[in-house]
Amino acid sequence: MNKALVKVFSILLLSISQLAVSAEQFEAQIQARQAFMQVLKFNIGILGDMAKGNRDYDAKLAESSAKNIHAASLMDNSAMWPQGSDNAAKLAVKTDALPQVWSNYPGVVEKHTAWIEASASLSANAGKGLDKLRQHIGAVGKSCQGCHKSFRADK
Repeated sequence: MNKALVKVFSILLLSISQLAVSAEQFEAQIQARQAFMQVLKFNIGILGDMAKGNRDYDAKLAESSAKNIHAASLMDNSAMWPQGSDNAAKLAVKTDALPQVWSNYPGVVEKHTAWIEASASLSANAGKGLDKLRQHIGAVGKSCQGCHKSFRADK
């Protein structure tokens, strides 16, 4: 094999291995953010079932679930959201994140701020009775929908 061919082959192999490493990193990050969303879904489900009357109201459980949601809103999850880990990237792991997450960052911050504020209010009130839970859970739902409508692909 001539030296030029070996060099081209080496560069190609290096490029492919770097792509595989990037894809693996994105896979871990996408899986982490999906797991994060599952934890939120679990806690919101508890509160939603109470608010709808599908589960008995439990002040302690309502308060802890709401606090979990608010604590999650304050986490710095930026490492889970690397640019290029969207549904247009054709990665090995499926994601519903749209590329607009990175091209409209001020919009993401605005939606996230709304979630922080709504979850703080819910956290402060969910354990104070079913009426208070019902009064404050809707704003959390709206904040979640605001981000999902703008930055998540339709299912």
